Amino acid sequence: MNAGSIGLVVVSPRVPAGLMTRDAWSRIESAGLVLGRDAEEPLVEAVTEAGLEVELVVDVAAPDLARRLVAAAGEQDVVWLGSSDADPGLTDALAGELTRLDYPPPVEVVVGSWDAPGARLLDAVAVMDTLRSPGGCPWDAKQTHASLAPYLVEEAFEVVEAIGEQDSAHLEEELGDVLLQVLFHARVASERVDDGFDIDAVAGRLVEKLVRRHPHVFADGAASSPEEVEAEWARIKADERPERDADDPLAGVPSGLPPLERATKYVSRLTKAGHGDLVADVTSGDALGPALLDLVVQARELGVDPSVALATALSDLDARAGARRSDAST
Repeated sequence: MNAGSIGLVVVSPRVPAGLMTRDAWSRIESAGLVLGRDAEEPLVEAVTEAGLEVELVVDVAAPDLARRLVAAAGEQDVVWLGSSDADPGLTDALAGELTRLDYPPPVEVVVGSWDAPGARLLDAVAVMDTLRSPGGCPWDAKQTHASLAPYLVEEAFEVVEAIGEQDSAHLEEELGDVLLQVLFHARVASERVDDGFDIDAVAGRLVEKLVRRHPHVFADGAASSPEEVEAEWARIKADERPERDADDPLAGVPSGLPPLERATKYVSRLTKAGHGDLVADVTSGDALGPALLDLVVQARELGVDPSVALATALSDLDARAGARRSDAST
C-alpha cells in the first residue's frame, strides 16, 4: 500500500502565480516533497518566495519524472508544481506508471487559479507585441495608422456580412479580425513619443465612457426603457463635446461613411431631432436619389438595417447566379 499521494498543481499563466486558492497553498504546504522544473518557473518562484522548499528536477524527461513522482508517493505526499509549458507528456507517463502498480497512489490535479473572463485578450496583446517588436514580422513592423485604415473598414464590413449570414463561427472569426485591428492601432500608437497611448489607455477610456453614459446602471440615473436610455446617452454625449453645434443633429457623422450607411445615420439623426421633413423634401439631383432616401426611411420604420438587407439580397443573388452557372456547365 502507498503511504502518500501525488498532487499536480496547475495555475493560469495569465494570473500571478502566487495568487492561488487556499486549497492549492494548503496542498503545497502539507506535502512531504515539493518538486518543480526550474527556479525561474513562475510557480516555483512564488512558492520559494513564500519560504517553502522546492526540489528542482531540471531537464528530466516526462517518463523519468513520472517514475520519480510515483516512487516518492510510496513514502509521502508529493506535489509537482506545473511548468509554464504544461509539462507535455507527463500525464500520459504517469498513467503508464500507475497502471503497473497493484495499489497506485491517488493522483489529483489541483487547480490553483483559473482564467478570468477576457483573459485570452492578454494573449492577443502579447502576440501583437511580438509581431511588432524587433525580430517579429517585417510586414507588421512597417504598418502605420494610415496603411491599416483600409483593413479596419474591410473587416467591419466582413462582420456585417457574417451577421447577415447568421453564421456564428464566421462571426466569431471576423470579430477577431476587428479586434486585431484595434490591437494593431494601439500597438502602433504606443510607439509614438509625444502623444502615444497603449491598449490599456484605449480600454480605460472605453470603461470610463461606458460608466459615464450608463448612469441608470452605475449611478442614480432613472432611465428604465430602451428609448429613455438612448435619449440619456445622446444628452450625455452632447455634454461631453460642447464644441459641437448642439443644434446640428448631423454633427459627428463621419463624412467618409459609404453613402448607404451615411444615409442611414442622417435619416436616424434627423428623425430623432424632429426634422424628418427635411428628408422628405430632398429634390436635388435626379429622382433616384430621393427615392433611395425614401427606402432608407422605410427601412428605419420597419426596424431594418438597409445595409444588411442589401447585403442579404446580394448574397441571395450570388447564390442564384452560382446555381445558374452550375446548371449551365452540366
